[in-house]
Parts: sequence; C-alpha cells; structure tokens
Amino acid sequence: MGSKSFTFNVLIEAIRDIHHSLSAQTAKAVNISLTLRNWLIGMYVADFQLRGVERAKYGENLFTELSRELKKQKISGCGRRQLYNYLAFYRAYPHFVRTLPAQLKTPLPAPKQQSKKVRTPSAQLQLDPGKLLSHLLQSF
Repeated sequence: MGSKSFTFNVLIEAIRDIHHSLSAQTAKAVNISLTLRNWLIGMYVADFQLRGVERAKYGENLFTELSRELKKQKISGCGRRQLYNYLAFYRAYPHFVRTLPAQLKTPLPAPKQQSKKVRTPSAQLQLDPGKLLSHLLQSF
C-alpha cells in the first residue's frame, strides 16, 4: 500500500484491482483449458477412427452416436457438429500440445501420431502451432 493511509477507499481500490487482474487471468485460463479440451477430444476421435476396435460398427454414424452418449453423460459442448469441428481442429494442428509450456503438458496424454494423408485443402493452410497459441494468449 506504500505511503498511502490505509483508508476505506484504498481498501476498495485494492480489492477492485485484484478482482480485475485475477478475473482477466481466470478468463484466459478457462479459454486455454477449453481450447486444450477441444483439441484433445479431436485427438481421441481421430485415434478412434484409425485404431478403434469398434470403428467399423459406427462408421458414418460415429459423430451422431458419440454426441448422443456424451449428452447422456451430461458433457456439454459435444454436439455432432462440434465434435466434427474438434476433429478438424486437431487435424489442422496435430502438434498443438507440443507448443505449450512444460507445466501444462504434464497432465495431458501424449499426442498420437497423425496420418500423413491430407483430406482437405484447409489442412494444408495451417498456422504454426506456436503462433496459434501465442495468438490465443494475446486475444485475452
């Protein structure tokens, strides 16, 4: 508090400042966590499509069935279209997790090997994962 007298107004300012500062950090942390969550969901779906024991059983209905089951589990943000987008995000940035700070990598599973096959032109237009993460951090 320095040389200021610790008045009621100083108390209010201190609480306001810490609230704004930590609220901004909270929003950034939540957004980073959701980005990681979505990327990891895409990674798991891609891995299931390549190596899943039951992949032939679900085939074209994978996203519909997966969405239905996740809804039963009360897992939000996993509609059919969202799951497809998570897979596209993973395919566009297959090495995204490698760009994270070491302390964030610890609880995450190791990324699976990505197939070299490119299915869409948009996958060829990908940004550097480090630049993507940097952009995400700067936008908050």
